[in-house]
Amino acid sequence: MEYCFTPASPSSRPSTAALLHPQGFSSSYTRRSHSSALHLKVPSHQSKQFIQLTHTRDQHKGASRFVYSRPSKGTIIAKSGRQAWDFSRFFRTLYFFNGPPNPVEFIRSLIEKLASPTASEPSKEMKTSSIVLVTGATGGVGRRVVDILRKKGLPVRALVRNKEKARTMFGPDVDLIVADITKDDTLAPEYFKGVRRVINAVSVIVGPKEGDTPDRAKYSQGIKFFEPEIKGDSPEKVEYIGIQNLISAIKNSVGLQDGKLLFGFRGNLSGKLVWGALDDVVMGGVSESTFQVDPTGNEYGGPSGLFKGVVSTANNGGFTSIRTKNFSVPEDLSAYDGIELRLKGDGRRYKLILRTSADWDTVGYTASFDTVKEQWHTIKIPFSSLRPVFRARTAVDAPPFDPSNIISLQLMYSKFEYDGKLNPTFVEGPFQLPLSSIRAYINEPITPRFVHVSSAGVTRPDRPGLDLSKQPPAVRLNKELGFILTYKLKGEDLIRESGIPYAIIRPCALTEEPAGADLIFDQGDNITGKISREEVARICIAALESPHACGKTFEVKSTVPFSEPYTVDPSNPPPEKDYDVYFKTLKDGITGKEALEGSLAPI
Repeated sequence: MEYCFTPASPSSRPSTAALLHPQGFSSSYTRRSHSSALHLKVPSHQSKQFIQLTHTRDQHKGASRFVYSRPSKGTIIAKSGRQAWDFSRFFRTLYFFNGPPNPVEFIRSLIEKLASPTASEPSKEMKTSSIVLVTGATGGVGRRVVDILRKKGLPVRALVRNKEKARTMFGPDVDLIVADITKDDTLAPEYFKGVRRVINAVSVIVGPKEGDTPDRAKYSQGIKFFEPEIKGDSPEKVEYIGIQNLISAIKNSVGLQDGKLLFGFRGNLSGKLVWGALDDVVMGGVSESTFQVDPTGNEYGGPSGLFKGVVSTANNGGFTSIRTKNFSVPEDLSAYDGIELRLKGDGRRYKLILRTSADWDTVGYTASFDTVKEQWHTIKIPFSSLRPVFRARTAVDAPPFDPSNIISLQLMYSKFEYDGKLNPTFVEGPFQLPLSSIRAYINEPITPRFVHVSSAGVTRPDRPGLDLSKQPPAVRLNKELGFILTYKLKGEDLIRESGIPYAIIRPCALTEEPAGADLIFDQGDNITGKISREEVARICIAALESPHACGKTFEVKSTVPFSEPYTVDPSNPPPEKDYDVYFKTLKDGITGKEALEGSLAPI
């Protein structure tokens, strides 16, 4: 369809305005006869005035809202019984979302978009990366983790401080990050793109005071056999500040267990969304909507957002929507699996539209959802269910949805679905949809995204009534070793408080023995003994896949005592363990800190 704007003066030349095509627009609408064209007139003082929306800033909590006002001019008067079209509201909509329109670009865009073909076929499947980052990758546990991941064919990225050492150890094919977690300025954001899981094997370096052999043979025996000292950075810098820096660097990549809040109300407005109405006025319609803040609108009597309006099919219209302004920085939701809406339904079907382009008229990745009348409920929309839609048609050549580059969000109530289908719940007239939150979510069951190798004994140096003479050297020498266990515990607390899905493994004394011995998993930080570095590496990788390990802190040791070396017959190796059997025995909330507070937790 074309819009013909008749000037007030007969001598003026007619001009063409761009017709925009949001998702609610039926493709059949573009083939209407020219006989139904609209003509621009400036109404006299006798003309009927029509309601329009004006965008303002709400002084209450800085929220965005719309208020109604009556125009004095700029109204389009319809022929053939059509309703009046508010040109000034159309122009303000463009200005709000797209900045001051450039007439030349406006017309050029119209010509290009009307000439663009659209078609309908199933959308492409979304693909996501899932790189495992290994920090401390050249250490005793870390290098074994890298080797096992490579053998499993899993994508791995190694964070190391010494590139030459890493290349000698792993060869040319391993993806390396050269950085230092104790220096936050070395942890560039691009290093963590595509990282979904982390195994952290970074540890402060402890070595013999009198020196060690080139292959660190003394260190490999454990500090029980030598007089130890800290080599290099202090425990505070590595085990506490370093963990703090690492969490900040990976948080966006690996995601939060409770999801990422995009919009919601917690006292003041949370999130950074500025909403505006985008209705069928952009195609000649008369439907109107608004976004408001209802101070007592949510299910608990607190504030909520309110998408409301009046929808009409006059002038071949039939949709209303609210859309955010383009984000100044694209939202990266690649760590998550979908969008969750908490709302009070009205029994109608709506659409959620996500855009990954800053262009005005572009593909919107779209999913319809049904609501339950008069009930607060949660709607989960997986990213995998989004289809690329352009002008109400599935876009054949659209790229897969990229959750790392979300530019805007949109909620829509429309007569139209896509590909010629209609919304079966559509009813003309007023509607309203209270909305308390929009968040990105991780699918359940949730597995650890951050597996951290700590140490048994971290709660013991300050535990009242403990006989230190019966404790391992690291506990007895905690102060002399720069409070190594104290800072390891502080680092653990940072992980537990981060919101990242985690598992914290506390191995007893590490040895160079092979994996395969029977194991004891425990909680409460009470056991002593030894365990193979190879075994710890295997446990770390298994924990990444187990929901039973998520949120757990536990100690682990071999059943073989220190006095007995453990060996494996290569011709008859032990069977591979099902570590999930051990993970299933673990309980939430047990860290050993309970003893510091004077109340031992049951084991």
